[in-house]
Amino acid sequence: MLLARVILVIQLLGLAGLGLAYFSRPHEMANLSGMLLMAPAAATDMRAFYGGMQLGLAAFIGLSLARQELSRAALTLLVLLYSALALARIGGLWLDGGAQQTFNLYALLLELVSVGLCFWALRGLNKAEQAR
Repeated sequence: MLLARVILVIQLLGLAGLGLAYFSRPHEMANLSGMLLMAPAAATDMRAFYGGMQLGLAAFIGLSLARQELSRAALTLLVLLYSALALARIGGLWLDGGAQQTFNLYALLLELVSVGLCFWALRGLNKAEQAR
């Protein structure tokens, strides 16, 4: 149970930090991956999708830390989310030639580590529940 809480806290901090960064500095954050936001609508979309979604996920994780019965749901959501991101990023790297895409390779590494940690914590919750 402690492992799950620690991993959820780490995820909360990371997602909240990135969400705030994307919301408050969309041009700079987009530039990290080589994107250019050419119109105000693009900056608004970056704030909403990257900033808002990550802040919303962080809020749900915070709620799951306050209400233990949501911990399993939060970890399951994170496993599915990071798995989908990693698979889509692998597909993009394959389609777009990934050897020179340092940003995406680091992002993929972060996603795979997050999948592994969240899955490990989820299995720990399942084992703890079976032991009761």
